[in-house]
Amino acid sequence: MVAPMAARIWRCRTHSRPSQLRAYSRVSEHPRQRLSKFWTPTGLLQTEPKDHNAPNQKGGLQKDDSASLLARAGYLSQVQSGIFHMLPLGLRVQNKLETLIDKHMDSIGAAKTSLSSITTEALWKKSGRYSTNSELLRIKDRRKSGFLLSPTHEEEITTLVAASLKSYKDLPIRLYQIGRKYRDERRPRNGLLRAKEFMMKDLYTFDYTHETALETYKAVRTAYNNLFRELGIPFIVAEADSGNMGGKLSHEYHFVHPSGEDKIWICDQCEYVANEELAEHKTEARPFTDVMVFTAISADHKTRISIHVGVDQPKDSYDSIHWDHLLNPHALRKAAENLNIDLATGLEPDTLRKLLENTTSTIDIYDIRLQNHIPEATHSPATRDILAIEPGDACPKCENGHLSQVPGIEVGHTFHLGTRYSEPLNAVVATPNNTEKVPVHMGCHGIGVSRLISAVAAMTYDERGLNWPPGIAPYEVVVIPGSGIESKDGEEVYDSFKGAGLDVVLDDRADKNLGWKLKDADLIGYPVIVVLGKTWKSEAGGKVEVQCRRLGEKKLVEKDEVAVTVADLLRRCGKWENPKWVSSS
Repeated sequence: MVAPMAARIWRCRTHSRPSQLRAYSRVSEHPRQRLSKFWTPTGLLQTEPKDHNAPNQKGGLQKDDSASLLARAGYLSQVQSGIFHMLPLGLRVQNKLETLIDKHMDSIGAAKTSLSSITTEALWKKSGRYSTNSELLRIKDRRKSGFLLSPTHEEEITTLVAASLKSYKDLPIRLYQIGRKYRDERRPRNGLLRAKEFMMKDLYTFDYTHETALETYKAVRTAYNNLFRELGIPFIVAEADSGNMGGKLSHEYHFVHPSGEDKIWICDQCEYVANEELAEHKTEARPFTDVMVFTAISADHKTRISIHVGVDQPKDSYDSIHWDHLLNPHALRKAAENLNIDLATGLEPDTLRKLLENTTSTIDIYDIRLQNHIPEATHSPATRDILAIEPGDACPKCENGHLSQVPGIEVGHTFHLGTRYSEPLNAVVATPNNTEKVPVHMGCHGIGVSRLISAVAAMTYDERGLNWPPGIAPYEVVVIPGSGIESKDGEEVYDSFKGAGLDVVLDDRADKNLGWKLKDADLIGYPVIVVLGKTWKSEAGGKVEVQCRRLGEKKLVEKDEVAVTVADLLRRCGKWENPKWVSSS
């Protein structure tokens, strides 16, 4: 009876996650997985009543953030600010995420590699990024040579590929790695979301032409969408600014959550989604009572930029240096680019005042609503809608939509780099007619693996603990024998999952009672809990209680039906009813 049911479950489960199941289906292939043999350091945190992280009087957990909850549940341990050890439970989640990523990178023909975490200052100076990055962790060897702990690997991978390229026939190339990255984070916070050391998946693509590079970019985006859909967490894809990475085309992948540091603008009628650094709104009339002139400076610090905008309060109430909160930085940069000027950003007021003293020229930028207020003597003014976006502003992409802002946790980013790195690092190929060599076109596509662990935890935890989606849970199912249940009975239920393709663990810790184990299971966040309690010991016997917190279901099940029932619960609890604005592209 068990074998045919198990076969049905295997077909159902492998249809959705074959690569993960092969890596973690151990019930029939290995000795039983037992918590008595697995280190889960959660006991002290649950039993000390004076600890502010202990269970509250109602038996649940006090309100907590996901970062500290991961530590309390035994997934990680903080060493110093921004530095963490990944413990056995956390490593299982990380490994499952890597397996999921490997599957979707394989779908686009990407080959996996592993680059050194140490790179050279000389290489970063060659690409022009050494002096512009304040978060580089710099180290010296015994010869005082300059090295860096890599925050990213564009320079290294481009140099590596350039050495092997001869002809356009060698392309395309798609290489990725999953490894540790480093940054000298000034203010680490939110646990794994902003740390000094982190795990990252970065994919680098190399193509012969701009057109084929865009096709590759499209294929990567499709793979990312499929990956996040399979993960089962709602996500949005936002148009984004490329920043220090270079290039003009990039998209960010976000989970919408109150702890998110990014601000994302979304339309209530169409699929327009953009990071605040790139967002725009439809130009509409907006009343103003006074005209204010804000001051900025060009990136080369030679040109003063006078920004004219209508304000709804007397201009004396504004700081002439601080314009960020009233103006749209993206629109302002575009206006400056129309005059062949790069706008300097991120300057402190005192620094800006000193730099303005040495400017040699001045340009004017006017908000488009001030077209009738531009002096005739002003030459070549740039006019554009440069006002900051406000909730309720009209969407720039559709007729009736309005914009609202949501906080996002960035978990992935795709960049079309063009020749930003191939030109300075001489990654060139011969053309079909062999008359010249041209730089290859590149893309860089990242997923924050350790960020993703923390972000998923933030999206799914509740007052009882963590609550993982099945695809990356440390174990999908925990079997918990109650007090007085013989160990062979727990093993019998565990063994009933043979051939089902499920990742199951047996909580056989003899020194813990049933109540403690159930609280521990909720804290750790197994998707499904199978309990051998009173109904197992009753005269009818043979029934177990199956619980799924995410679905809010709890049912009594015959032993021979438990594997089928659990497989169905895992299938259903791996799905999430997505809000309207979640990307479907």
